[in-house]
Amino acid sequence: MIQGKFATSDGVGLHYVERGTGSPLLLVHGWCQTSEQFSHQLNALSETHRVIAYDHRGHGFSDRPDHGYRVHRLAADLREFLVDRELRDVTVLGHSMGCAVIWAHLDLFGPDRFSRLILVDEPPCLTLNEQWGDAEKAATGALFTPDGAMTLCNSLAQDEDGTVRDSLMRSMLSPQCPDDIRTWMMACNRRMNPRHAAELMRNHANLDWRDVISRIRLPTLAIGAHASLAPATCMPWVASQIPGSHLEMFAAVEGGSHFMFAENPSKFNRLVREFLQS
Repeated sequence: MIQGKFATSDGVGLHYVERGTGSPLLLVHGWCQTSEQFSHQLNALSETHRVIAYDHRGHGFSDRPDHGYRVHRLAADLREFLVDRELRDVTVLGHSMGCAVIWAHLDLFGPDRFSRLILVDEPPCLTLNEQWGDAEKAATGALFTPDGAMTLCNSLAQDEDGTVRDSLMRSMLSPQCPDDIRTWMMACNRRMNPRHAAELMRNHANLDWRDVISRIRLPTLAIGAHASLAPATCMPWVASQIPGSHLEMFAAVEGGSHFMFAENPSKFNRLVREFLQS
């Protein structure tokens, strides 16, 4: 496995790992998570592909500056990483907020350097407008009211002991998730400075990607889960907006949580491999 650091245009070192050869598959993790959580994908999918994963600024083993905790800055980091590593015709897999980073890249730079997308369990917007009707609320899969989003961010900013982040992680995993996986996930989550986590969530929670999603014309695999904290309606809606896309849903008994790729890596890796070979 290759490990290294890449320097962004504003001087932030982003940690990355790389394994395998062949067509590139880039893994983009979510809010307050780490590239380490893709370990099952790095191991299995590198048998046929060049698999790369990196930590966003402030996450994992990347630098922790006091600036840049906005989704569009993370998208600029992604763009600079693609250019620096000379990555073209890349299949990009985004999990949770990682999807938003991909959507922001499409918004800013278009589909250049992307060949395919794998979008995993991310609502097109996180905060609902209380004037929406029931159908629109269901389609967006929004998780928060405006007051609820602000309350969460304020709690995160003061979460020095990790209690709030631990609670969030428990809600993202299924009740039958083994204790060792849950403990490991919580440890990965706690690496992020709570103030930075709050700043990024405050930005992330207030973005609406529906107009970007509806213009995607790349081959796309959308993956959701019936037992995720993200409503099961959100990924079918995302798939419905992208012509020719393919939807896969994990059932609750299949480890169908927000982290289905860690709880049921065998099925997840099979779906990804089949999509890459199609």
